Amino acid sequence: MTVTIQPSRARGAVAAPPSKSFAHRYLLATALAEGGGRVKGISQSEDMSATLACAESLGAVYEREGDAVRFLGRGGKRDSIFPCHESGSTLRFFIPIALSQTECATFLGTPRLIARGISVYEELFATKGITVERGEDRLTVKGKLTAGEFHLRGDVSSQFITGLLYALPLLEGDSLLCVSSPVESRSYIDITLAVLKDFGIVIEEREPNVFFIAGGQRYAVRESVVEGDWSNGAFLLALNALGGEVALSGLLPDSKQGDRVFPTLLARLEEPSPEIDLTDCPDLAPLLFAMAARGHGAHFTGTARLKIKESDRVEAMRTELEKVGARTEGMENTFTVLPSSLHPPKEVIEGHNDHRIVMAMAVLLTELGGSIFGAEAVKKSFPDFFAVLRKLQIEVSYDA
Repeated sequence: MTVTIQPSRARGAVAAPPSKSFAHRYLLATALAEGGGRVKGISQSEDMSATLACAESLGAVYEREGDAVRFLGRGGKRDSIFPCHESGSTLRFFIPIALSQTECATFLGTPRLIARGISVYEELFATKGITVERGEDRLTVKGKLTAGEFHLRGDVSSQFITGLLYALPLLEGDSLLCVSSPVESRSYIDITLAVLKDFGIVIEEREPNVFFIAGGQRYAVRESVVEGDWSNGAFLLALNALGGEVALSGLLPDSKQGDRVFPTLLARLEEPSPEIDLTDCPDLAPLLFAMAARGHGAHFTGTARLKIKESDRVEAMRTELEKVGARTEGMENTFTVLPSSLHPPKEVIEGHNDHRIVMAMAVLLTELGGSIFGAEAVKKSFPDFFAVLRKLQIEVSYDA
């Protein structure tokens, strides 16, 4: 799908989309509760659909109630096939959980998802008799997850840590999870710990990033409401920096979401030659790159992990920003956007099958005008994104 955006200023009031980070974790905890429960604030995004499909493979039975999901318990038919589609968090969350209950599970995904890999688990499991067989569109994991001591690097995706924090309480024995410094994206670990506590799971952080997890625990039945998403809400807040007047409700200023720093980082782009560390907020990177391009530029650090997202986000943004006249420089763990004079793109912007690339460039095009090919990528996390832009009086048109 190609979307064309005419230069226009946003006006109006909308609610922030539900937090993907909290939604994933609430769904997973509720699916693991023997008596079920209910989660309100679940979008129709592809990531949520993947999580629900994998929950069914665990035997969870659920029904949709508008934007809510009600789980009826775990009396459904179990399956060893887990369809993750293109959701990295779904894949990484479910692998240890599946291995806590079965000795063989196959995880299906797009070639890009499988290529992104699970090397962190592979290295960890190799010492515990668990093997991973890799295909173009699947991973088959064989072996039983047992309690014990687990050591993980902290400079990897927090999703690996979250997967273990969900699975280890279900095992028969006690476990110790040790995460070495430096720990990136600690805010996502804090979200996981908060959700687990809500569901009655006790995890003791005996020293920084060393977690004692008693075995034999059970997830409590409860109802949850997903808070607003700072990660996706940032794209709407950015419209105000382009002359818009957008009132965005539903974002908690004291949220545990690391991306709540967006207003602060956006303000820093008004400084001359700002340096911004993205280590704890990598999902904000494409949008901050775009906003830096139409401002004074900026030097970004902590960008290495962006290469293994849905796209190589550094390379993707470099390519697309050049189409509107931006000049950039990149190294292994840095990316610099130089002060530039922007113009409407002379060719179509490519979405790179990455929702955050599409949304970041769409925000920029509300000022410049232009078209984005592959705009349907927003279905991954924010399927209503362009409908919301229209509600905010942005001129958006579609070509199939």
